[in-house]
Amino acid sequence: MASALTDKLSRLVKELRGQARITESNVSDMLREVRMALLEADVALPVVRDFIARVKEKSLGEDVLGSLQPGQVLVSIVSKELAATMGEGVSDINLAAQPPAVILMAGLQGAGKTTTTAKLAKHLIEKRKKKVLTVSGDVYRPAAIEQLKTVTAQAGAQWFPSTPDQKPVDIGLAALDYAKKHFFDVLLVDTAGRLAIDEALMAEIKGLHAALNPVETLFVVDAMQGQDAANTARAFKDALPLTGIILTKTDGDSRGGAALSVRQITGAPIKFAGTSEKLDGLEVFDAERHAGRILGMGDILALVEQVTAGVNMEAAQKLAAKVKTGGGFDLNDFLAQIQQMKQMGGLSSLMDKMPAAVAAKAGQVDMDRAERDIKRKEGIIQSMTPLERRKPELIKATRKRRIAAGSGVQVQEVNRMLKEFEQMQDMMKKMKGGGMMKMMKRLGGMKGMPKMPF
Repeated sequence: MASALTDKLSRLVKELRGQARITESNVSDMLREVRMALLEADVALPVVRDFIARVKEKSLGEDVLGSLQPGQVLVSIVSKELAATMGEGVSDINLAAQPPAVILMAGLQGAGKTTTTAKLAKHLIEKRKKKVLTVSGDVYRPAAIEQLKTVTAQAGAQWFPSTPDQKPVDIGLAALDYAKKHFFDVLLVDTAGRLAIDEALMAEIKGLHAALNPVETLFVVDAMQGQDAANTARAFKDALPLTGIILTKTDGDSRGGAALSVRQITGAPIKFAGTSEKLDGLEVFDAERHAGRILGMGDILALVEQVTAGVNMEAAQKLAAKVKTGGGFDLNDFLAQIQQMKQMGGLSSLMDKMPAAVAAKAGQVDMDRAERDIKRKEGIIQSMTPLERRKPELIKATRKRRIAAGSGVQVQEVNRMLKEFEQMQDMMKKMKGGGMMKMMKRLGGMKGMPKMPF
């Protein structure tokens, strides 16, 4: 999870908190470290200079020098200025237009525009309850048109066909006409990218923008590009009236650099961040929460949102009622818990939002191995008969050998999984009589959340 920027800044945070007295000298030392951390994270030099100047001005003010806990005040200043650099708060997508609201997706080839278009469609359908149509204006890559068709279907939106022999402006106008006649709320237009900035690309996208007059023109940029992201952002800003930015691949190692650069260079707010390759891996960008992640403070709110979204409340309530009335906890229930863990994005995705100190401890355990172990448990249970899942006590030596062969593991693995199941079963027996609901209420208000088999 932690990039070099996160590591360096979180270490500085610890040092600053321990400062009994802040002077111009140790502020300068601290800022030198911050400057190096930002430059190494590929943040654009003008952005670094401006950030350091703002932090220095506020760090040498009376509020810090006269504070009883100056180190904590300094950490707060760094956090606030990081958030300010990326655009304070949350900037929602603008759909205030006569339907259909047209959203134009711009960016270089390889930034993830096509997948991001489908992710945004899914977000608008699920979170904003909109009827969404997508269309591809990338006439140079027939594969891109087919890719958009596939991911649009997966997102639950509708796709408007286009062919390589058409002109992008004609495609856009035909899709807009179709969207109006069929009462779509939003039209998402995926555009052609290039491996580098060129005049033909810019002329084409300018023409498309003029013809469609989109309510949102979103610049899709790869967060791992670092300094290059700043250069492409500047070029697109000069060509188009950008209204927002979508950062993709923020789960990569270079997190921080692009987010700090593109906002200041374009003047456009970062509206979304791509957090995984999955179609639900798109988060509304919150500058303050992202600053917390960069400083190693984690994003507990995002963690709670991810867990809550992944929990099947109805199934969990049924399990609680079953245990309370004396029904046995069987292997079907155990399997359901394992599958809920997978729906939450897995262990590594959850750990990514933990504070750095917690994640560092967890990092001592091989997360990939833990994820493989969860999949292995699932495979073992799925190799059992329905009767064996309902009555695990039937599983003796012969059945264990058959289950092991069916799931591709050793018999010892089956024994280990059954032992873990028995431990969970014993715990569930103790929960009988309302104890389980009390446990659920203690889980941060997430009622109905079962204990996960880590």
